Amino acid sequence: MKITKLETFLVKPRWLFLKMHTDEGLVGLGEPILEGRALTVAQAVAEMAPSLIGQDPTRVMHHWQALYKHAFYRGGPILTSALSGIEHALWDLAGKAAGLPVYKLLGGPLRDRIKVYKGIGGRNTDDAVERAREAVAQGFLALKTGPNGGRPARIIETPGFVGRVVERFAAIREAVGNEIDIAIDFHGAVSPQTAALLIKALEPYQPLFIEEPVQCQNVDVLADLARKTHLPIATGERIFTKWGFREILEKRAASILQPDISHCGGIFEARLIAGMAEAYYAGIAPHCPLGPISLAAGLHVDASIPNFLAQEHTTFGAGYLKEPFTFKDGYLELPTKPGLGIELDEEALADKIGHDWRNPESYHPDDGAAIDW
Repeated sequence: MKITKLETFLVKPRWLFLKMHTDEGLVGLGEPILEGRALTVAQAVAEMAPSLIGQDPTRVMHHWQALYKHAFYRGGPILTSALSGIEHALWDLAGKAAGLPVYKLLGGPLRDRIKVYKGIGGRNTDDAVERAREAVAQGFLALKTGPNGGRPARIIETPGFVGRVVERFAAIREAVGNEIDIAIDFHGAVSPQTAALLIKALEPYQPLFIEEPVQCQNVDVLADLARKTHLPIATGERIFTKWGFREILEKRAASILQPDISHCGGIFEARLIAGMAEAYYAGIAPHCPLGPISLAAGLHVDASIPNFLAQEHTTFGAGYLKEPFTFKDGYLELPTKPGLGIELDEEALADKIGHDWRNPESYHPDDGAAIDW
């Protein structure tokens, strides 16, 4: 089996899908995307494509190493996201060629269902509480919210601001009870001084984790915050490859890692990161504010690692997949078909893929397009 073509599609609302075609008719799917940089990542895929044409797609590790190490410039959000989506498609083809789901190629599943959490947002406390109740009524056992003190946080905050953030979280906790996991994401937008105040004040309500309390690149400050609290600190959505996660683990800066399977280097790279984390007794909660192909890739990682915690998602694939993922009682059932176990619903996708984005005048952020490499 040989790779014949790589084809990328800009898909509403903001995603980039990849089809990797072969001479045997099998097609591998991937999601090489960086939020807000779909066109740039597509160009990076185009520049990687020539080295893959005519190659055996089942040599996944060989292609990963060649694409990563043979380039003068390595890593970073654009190149690693492009590589991640290509790697998804390679694994999809490898699984289809073997007639096995990807997680079976990774050693077999450690679990038959995957816990997912739902982001609830909310313009104010009442709105957030209502969304939390609705999510629990839908069957979710884990939620994620953000701090909302009524305005952006300052370097050092007042008791009033801290109190408003805590009151919001406390109201959500009271509404859903003590058996529901609730994480809180600071989005790396809070100063170390205010983050320390908020974390201390939130401790009585036992969040599942505090995500990106400060900028993830500030590993020493993350480590300092982690040492001052018993709450788990989480980070990783903006960290790339095993090399990026090494310092976080060595400095004990986080006990929950959140590699994004469309950014960190792909499925096997996430598996390696999980192995590193296991040695430090850290859990894995993959990041995924993306589309259903990225989620599918994440599910195969989740199934095959011992230290999995919970999976982020934005869609279960309705309107994109012929068979959306099955959600029940807070969990997604594992796909059982070969490869990633998904198939795009081309008919449903037709109205999400449109303009020729090679012409900037015809491209609009809400439109889609396809291009062959």
